[in-house]
Amino acid sequence: MLTLWRGLSLQVLRKAVSEAGFWEKTQIMRPDDANVAGNVHGGTILKMIEEAGAIISTRHCNSQNGERCVAALARVERTDFLSPMCIGEVAHVSAEITYTSKHSVEVQVNVMSENILTGTKKLTNKATLWYVPLSLKNVDKVLEVPPVVYSRQEQEEEGRKRYEAQKLERMETKWRNGDIVQPVLNPEPNTVSYSQSSLIHLVGPSDCTLHGFVHGGVTMKLMDEVAGIVAARHCKTNIVTASVDAINFHDKIRKGCVITISGRMTFTSNKSMEIEVLVDADPVVDNLQKRYRAASAFFTYVSLSQEGKPLPVPQLVPETEDEKRRFEEGKGRYLQMKAKRQGHAEPQA
Repeated sequence: MLTLWRGLSLQVLRKAVSEAGFWEKTQIMRPDDANVAGNVHGGTILKMIEEAGAIISTRHCNSQNGERCVAALARVERTDFLSPMCIGEVAHVSAEITYTSKHSVEVQVNVMSENILTGTKKLTNKATLWYVPLSLKNVDKVLEVPPVVYSRQEQEEEGRKRYEAQKLERMETKWRNGDIVQPVLNPEPNTVSYSQSSLIHLVGPSDCTLHGFVHGGVTMKLMDEVAGIVAARHCKTNIVTASVDAINFHDKIRKGCVITISGRMTFTSNKSMEIEVLVDADPVVDNLQKRYRAASAFFTYVSLSQEGKPLPVPQLVPETEDEKRRFEEGKGRYLQMKAKRQGHAEPQA
């Protein structure tokens, strides 16, 4: 069974459940899950979310007789970090399959935090993830997904609309795949170059699935770490992940690859920072394959005081034409999400 987890100390796994389309995990948050202020890293939460989604979707895709497979993460829709989680609290992660197309599975994951001293629980995250089943015999072969039974016809129609929307958005992100982050000597404070950061990681067996490809949760955790470094360098305060825009996985990352995770600030409002993170994979043991873009996303961070109160963010100073263009694009995304939160969708241009 694929309910195997790495680093299980201080964890309780609850397998389970009355329905095949539902799964739940409980885990206590430890010091190495959090930053210096005691807030659990957004990347840690994203990794738990992805592991839950991978288990339930893999289980579903193998629920009928046929060729065996493992579900691979293709996309994570926008997720907001609704409230912080702290060391010592218990995370309750639940996953449910909400839609299936011919070759993909939509999974809804909720994360609740529990103060085990008071019993108080609160919703910290809601996320929607899309998976595709890859054959264990041929990693490039995408298998068909067993259909789910909907209690209402409207559920299937609503799911089909979400499927078509995410498919279109994934196509729209591919034009950015040639964009790279270049280092700059002696950058000025508050500029893009001043805070941009990169992390280089050699993909090992513990990072990978049965196929020998990187877990989506491992990639997301590394992306959040880089985005956090960019945010901290920019504002020099305690920072926390506020939200993650859609994360698109453009291609698989094989064991033995060297991956470069690069982050740069694209936009600042009065109290938030948008950071673009790009993941490039270099198959160093394969001379026939060139370096390629594996994943990309936008992270939003906020700056906090020692008391946990939001602080003003130093305003970003874009210098080049590309930086100014990205700033305006980020501003558009910020205003659009602000309008959605206020219940007034932006009119179509």
